[in-house]
Formats: sequence, C-alpha cells, structure tokens
Amino acid sequence: MKKKLISVALVVMITCAALAGCGSEKTDSNNKLYVYNWGEYIDEDVIKEFEDETGIDVIYDMFENNEIMYAKLAQDTSAYDVICPSDYMIQKLIENDMVQPLNFDNIPNVKNIGQQYFETSKDFDPENKYSIPYCWGTVGILYNKTMVDDVVDSWDILWDEKYKGQILMQDSVRDAYMVALIKNGYSLNSKDPDEVSKATEDLIAQKPLVQAYVIDQVRDKMIGEEAALGVIYSGEAIYTARENPNLEYVVPKEGTNVWIDSWVITKGSKHVSNAEKWIDFMCRGDIALKNFEYITYSTPNTEAQENIEDEDIKNSKVAFPDLSTMNVEAYQYLGEETDKLYSNEWMKVKSAD
Repeated sequence: MKKKLISVALVVMITCAALAGCGSEKTDSNNKLYVYNWGEYIDEDVIKEFEDETGIDVIYDMFENNEIMYAKLAQDTSAYDVICPSDYMIQKLIENDMVQPLNFDNIPNVKNIGQQYFETSKDFDPENKYSIPYCWGTVGILYNKTMVDDVVDSWDILWDEKYKGQILMQDSVRDAYMVALIKNGYSLNSKDPDEVSKATEDLIAQKPLVQAYVIDQVRDKMIGEEAALGVIYSGEAIYTARENPNLEYVVPKEGTNVWIDSWVITKGSKHVSNAEKWIDFMCRGDIALKNFEYITYSTPNTEAQENIEDEDIKNSKVAFPDLSTMNVEAYQYLGEETDKLYSNEWMKVKSAD
C-alpha cells in the first residue's frame, strides 16, 4: 500500500485543484467510469484491456494517501465511481455513509478472492458488505545483510545506537506509531492516551538515530545501500530484493500490521454498473496476476497465486505469509478524537530536537 502523509495545506491545494479539474470534464455518459486509485498501483495495460473489452471509457486518477482521497470524496461522493482505499479508511467511509453496499451477484469473479482476506477485512468491514480486497501485505524491517551483523527479529533494533544515522522510518502517523506501540506490547489500534504518550516518548528518543523519515524513498535508499535498516511495506520489499540481493525483509516477532486495500463503490456513483464490471474485471485471475507481476504487491486472488510461474515468489513468505502463524492486526478507524490525539503526538515527534 502506498500510504503517504503530507501537510494539511498541501492536501487542501491538491484537493481543490483536482476538484476543479473534475468538474470541467465529468459527464453522465453511460460508457464512462471514474476510478481513483493509489499511484503506480496498476498495470496501465490492464486499463486499456478493460476499455477494449467493455467499451467503457475509464477516467483514471491517482491519490497519494487515504487522507487526500477522503478530503476529495467528502466534497462530492459522485466525483468517482470506484475507489481503492485502505482498511481503516474504508471503515471511516462506511461510518460516514460515503460508500454503498456491493451487489455481489454482479461481481461473480469475487469467488477468486481467498476467504482469509475477507476474514481479515471484517476488522473494518464487519459484514463484508462494502469492499473487495485488491492488494494486501505486511509492514516489516528491510535490512542490509552486509551492514547489519545482529539478528533482526525485533522492532527493538530500530532503537540500537549502533545503527545511528542508518535507520529509515516511515513518514506516516499510523505506521510510525504502529512500530512503537507494538514494540511495547500495545495494540496498533490503541486509543489509550497513556499508551500513545509512551509511544511518543520512544519515537522522540529514537529520533537522533533516524537518518530520515521517508515514504517511497526507503526503497531507493535501501537499494542504493544508503541505510542499513528501514521500515517498509512487503510489496516494496519484494521489489528491492530483486534489485539488491543483500537486502532481506522480516516481520518482527512482536507482530505487525496486515493491511488491505480494497475496491469500494462510492455512495454517489453515477455509473454503478460500470463500477461493478471494473471490480469483477480486477477479480479475474489473469488480470490479478498481471497486476501482481507489475506492482509486486501481494494479490488476494487465489487463482492468480496458483498461476505464478516464479516458484521463489509463489512460495515466498514475504509475498504470501501464513497469517495464522503471525501476530497481526489490521488498522481500524479510531474516531475523530483519537485521530487528533495521534496527530498532535506526531507533531511532538517531528518537532523534537
């Protein structure tokens, strides 16, 4: 998942600009479909293939993080027909009546999505009524085997002074706090102010050891051996291992986040039938496989998994870990008050000397 965090001011600028552009070109033509997805999160040939097969003209836009997507949709739920938010944001959209229940009869290829992913989805979509998993993965530590001589099996290593200036952390509230909360044995969905405060103290204590708080740059910096350790999404880790064999990914023993990005249809969609066709198309085994090979983020599509030709990837514990043997949680929407708590605490970390 391409989770990103940018300033509120930038969110507003991007949102307003995007809304202005949308208003000038959107029509109600039945052969249109407005899709909103993460950047670099689909094989572009798949879009063209969908258009060729269905005759539907896809207007495809990309967002950088869930918050940008939400801010735009909050202005107009009809701006897009189908979107691909993450776990906790899906829960927020459901609670704010911004998405609609799916008609699974019109999405027969949903049969290809493994049941375990729907079980995990119940953390944020309790009745599996609103969302269908698209990609999923874990968050862990990527390390360079030539630069780290300790056993990497715990989040604690990210507080080891030996690696001062060689540690990359995610520039994301939830992901940074996930590391600190789980390290202390707390839930990554903690609403306890004392637990969140303890995580803040730990993140401030860690800050002098951190080379940079990054998002996509963790991938490039690790490939270029500019850092020894970095917090990264499993999909990115698969890519980095291809580029630099010295890199290895682990999920710490204390546990981690298992995230799921899913397709949902907006409450104000003007092209519901086309949106259903899009989701059904994305659930096809051959299409899911094509996307997986392009973006390297794990697919929940069992037919696609079975047809992966690279045996190393097919059997990879990074790409397809056995969640039943791991201590994992999905992010949940924590409510406005707790969101403010995390944001305020994160500001303390970022502003600390």
